[in-house]
Amino acid sequence: MSFTPTTTHIKNVKRVVLAYSGGLDTSVILKWLQTTYNCEVITFTADLGQGEELEPARAKAELLGIKPENIFIEDLREEFVRDYVFPMFRANTLYEGQYLLGTSIARPLIAKKQIEIARKMGADAVCHGATGKGNDQVRFELTYYALEPNIKIIAPWREWDLTSRTRLIEFAQTHQIPIAKDKFGEAPFSVDANLLHSSSEGKVLEDPNLEAPEMVYQRTIDPADAPNEPSYFTMDFERGDAVAIDGKPMSPATILTKLNEFGKLNGVGRLDLVENRFVGMKSRGVYETPGGTILIAAHRGIESITLDREAAHLKDSLMPQYAKMIYNGFWFTPEREMLQALIDKSQEQVTGRVRIKLYKGNVTIVGRTSPYSLYDQELVTFEEGQVAYDHRDAEGFIKLNALRLRTLGQRLAKTA
Repeated sequence: MSFTPTTTHIKNVKRVVLAYSGGLDTSVILKWLQTTYNCEVITFTADLGQGEELEPARAKAELLGIKPENIFIEDLREEFVRDYVFPMFRANTLYEGQYLLGTSIARPLIAKKQIEIARKMGADAVCHGATGKGNDQVRFELTYYALEPNIKIIAPWREWDLTSRTRLIEFAQTHQIPIAKDKFGEAPFSVDANLLHSSSEGKVLEDPNLEAPEMVYQRTIDPADAPNEPSYFTMDFERGDAVAIDGKPMSPATILTKLNEFGKLNGVGRLDLVENRFVGMKSRGVYETPGGTILIAAHRGIESITLDREAAHLKDSLMPQYAKMIYNGFWFTPEREMLQALIDKSQEQVTGRVRIKLYKGNVTIVGRTSPYSLYDQELVTFEEGQVAYDHRDAEGFIKLNALRLRTLGQRLAKTA
């Protein structure tokens, strides 16, 4: 069971950097690269907080003949949250109004590291394990090309004939690739995870009319089983980024880890979504983003008292376009960077503290304070106060705003 490249495929590949998890699929890809392209393989395994032990990936790569100096394993959790998740959350980013983009935002970082390793090791190609039906192939490859325009890309799922689980296992057995016992059966669904979220798709989840079984959920308890008493805590922000929980300063990854713990225990962050993929089809996924769900609510809470109305509304109007860029894989683009500059400018005084209440799947902001607050209690109070607001001014304000409506109404009356 092999594949011989045709004239339409890449030839003369000498060294390739493979995004490698150590699982069945990428282990098969590793051996397939060796046998099909007869090239040297360099593996890169990224720790994005997926919750798995990564050293077994090193051992498995060595077992498959990879030299120790060609095995790269890197802890990217802090970089992931600081340079990708936090900038995205400054915009309160939601794709199609709901999805917090947990998978989408991880791909540019993995691809960027692959390119860096390719440069360091003199590789002429990179390889990913994304399928030909999904979004990830686009996200990986747009990043590759943006950072290294002439790089060669190998996408096995678009090339080989190993189109079923059975054939993957047969290939693995033929080439003496170790297979975990639980990999012989058909997996009930596919999972991707990192520090921001977990996503589950396929198999038992493909019918959008059937409720997802409880076994799908891995990062949150059922909200019905959450504590009967609410949980309260505070979060501090500086320039739009979370910096402390309950007054204790923490690193970006530590904050998200702590928020994940809070969210899990309170059943926060579940989403059952049918979304529009970039490649043109709809897909159903079940997402769990406990910490991210809390973070976006808290960030909106501090923005509510620190952002000017028109600045906030402009930012919100641009968010769907920004979300689409990330979802479709256009992170390393001038348009995304331009929007990021605007978003970051808006965050200069988004500093302060919010008080958060978690209760059975719900996140409520119950307190907000900031040294840069635009909230003026003297202006909004219903009681008597020394304020710079004359109620009589509202009459002229309303009449001016009603002028075009009165004109339209007069025309309608004449033509009736």
